[in-house]
Amino acid sequence: MRFFPRFLAAALLICHLPLAAAAFDTTAKAAIVLDQTTGTVLLEKNADEPLPPASMSKLMTLYMLFDALRDGRVSLGEQFSVSTKAKNMGGSTMFLNELDRPTADELIQGIIVSSGNDATVVVAEGLAGSEEAFAEQMTAMAKKIGMTQSTFANASGWPHPYQRMSLRDLAILAQHLVEEFPEFYQYFKQSEFDYKNRSPANRFNRNPLLGLGIGADGLKTGHTQEAGYGLVGSAKQGDRRVIFVISGLDTQEARTQEAEAIVNWSFRHFVEKTVATHDAPVAQAEVWMGAEQTVGLVPAEDIKLLLPALNDEKVTAEVVYQGPVNAPITKGDRLAELVITPEGLPEIRRPLVAAQDVAAGGFTVKVRTAAEHLIARFLAGPAEAM
Repeated sequence: MRFFPRFLAAALLICHLPLAAAAFDTTAKAAIVLDQTTGTVLLEKNADEPLPPASMSKLMTLYMLFDALRDGRVSLGEQFSVSTKAKNMGGSTMFLNELDRPTADELIQGIIVSSGNDATVVVAEGLAGSEEAFAEQMTAMAKKIGMTQSTFANASGWPHPYQRMSLRDLAILAQHLVEEFPEFYQYFKQSEFDYKNRSPANRFNRNPLLGLGIGADGLKTGHTQEAGYGLVGSAKQGDRRVIFVISGLDTQEARTQEAEAIVNWSFRHFVEKTVATHDAPVAQAEVWMGAEQTVGLVPAEDIKLLLPALNDEKVTAEVVYQGPVNAPITKGDRLAELVITPEGLPEIRRPLVAAQDVAAGGFTVKVRTAAEHLIARFLAGPAEAM
């Protein structure tokens, strides 16, 4: 990566990426694809529109349960009671009844694998007393973790005008589940679960990507007539993990094909590269009244970017700093910002710090600097003085 600085109030570094990444033309009505490892959004389409999430909103119910397990309010072996309301839930169920006492462990499996609407009500009532109170807690928690376009009326995703989530929010939620609860995330790749042998026809995980050998290990499908077919998915290959959400597909087959294509595109069309290291200056900043006239600027840490696999040699970048920088300077002082803009991908900003100490200049430096300043004013002529 080559840099060509100009030292003014800001320094400009430019190189060029000739071609954008090949765009993925999704047939989903809404979609978002996130490279979780680097935080790069690879694709978005209607990602911020609040939409009916169907059973994908069960991920929020699971987040609430995982949170309760983490802070010790419940344990995996703790039993929950089943209300008549839970038993009477339609759609996909675990076939629970009022005599059952499923454990938290069984309810997690029932929600993930069986997509049990009854299981979500059991969890809601067990944690909050009522599903209505639980829905309020879900909405509050969603806002707390950065989901700004999500509101909940129930724990299951059953159609309701107030049950809405944006696909960006679903991606944020999936990222939290992956990063906050690695001990529970393993449940999402479970392929089969049948509570007390009651639902042999509903024992298989609906995630169509599991078992395809593409690294898929989560998270949750969804379908209602209003929402169409959707999927919150995640796959890991090597050190990279991709999280994606699609919604509004017309058929199960279309959902499967689109999801698999997105995973393959995400891993095949992008590659992670180290474009700058913490021990190699990317530019020099001018120093005012210092023992040295310039100071090296280095990244605070190595900068790794996700770039188009076929066009990863050149990147457009800009170093911005207010200068010249006043001495003294201590190694590690934050002095500038590196703004990187791969064509076709979002802008990336990273801090730049001083590569070495620069002491304040002595008497000679101050005299020389003053003389240079007076000479510059003289050469500028009368117009400068005005």
